[in-house]
Amino acid sequence: MRNQIYEYCKELRLSSSFADNALTLTGDTCQEYMLKVLRAELDYRTEKRKKLHLKQAGFDVMKTFEDYDFNKIIIPNSITLDGIRTLDFMIRKENLILYGRNGAGKSHMATALGVEACMQGKKVKFYKTSTLVNELSDAKADGSLTKFQKKLSKLDLLICDEWGYLPFDAEGSQLLFQVIADCYEKRSLIITTNIEFSKWNGIFYDDQLTAALIDRLVHHSHLIVFDRESWRFEHSLMKNSVTN
Repeated sequence: MRNQIYEYCKELRLSSSFADNALTLTGDTCQEYMLKVLRAELDYRTEKRKKLHLKQAGFDVMKTFEDYDFNKIIIPNSITLDGIRTLDFMIRKENLILYGRNGAGKSHMATALGVEACMQGKKVKFYKTSTLVNELSDAKADGSLTKFQKKLSKLDLLICDEWGYLPFDAEGSQLLFQVIADCYEKRSLIITTNIEFSKWNGIFYDDQLTAALIDRLVHHSHLIVFDRESWRFEHSLMKNSVTN
């Protein structure tokens, strides 16, 4: 009978975990037993989905908000810290722009929010912005751009890290603009940057495209300002050795 249960689960495309639970769980009634088995299978699939989303997100390093320092982070009146951490902005397809000096904790916050989104069952992708532009250019060159754009369109959250660290050529600017325009009111964006809006002209190829890009981003975005020095430097071994 044990082998038959595993065989039937395989034919029905049920997990081996379902078979294990069917053989080990008990209940006072048939209904209670079935409820426990189904609950266990649902929990198993939920955890499996979370792990898959985390793997597919492509985070450089896994980060959470455990011990995260929110000191000197300026949050606008349009959103609360709790609304950020619980991803309420994603319900409304809104965006976050994290602005501040290098090493201030922007990428950490973006990653932690991405991880939380994955844990909530959301589809997330994390990119260094220059990497995203390079992949878009490569996809256009080999004829797979439509396929790549379709994959991005299935996301719930797109994270563009280090926005503006490197300037883009005309093609790269236009391809990135298409991605941002496609996200507008359909999915959320998180952008980390150390470049103020007035200097974005130096990132993109022309002023018109820059203005159109900013217009789409600002309309449904919350600007989070990291008004502090580099966290990495403040906690670096080099600084400690100098001060000691």
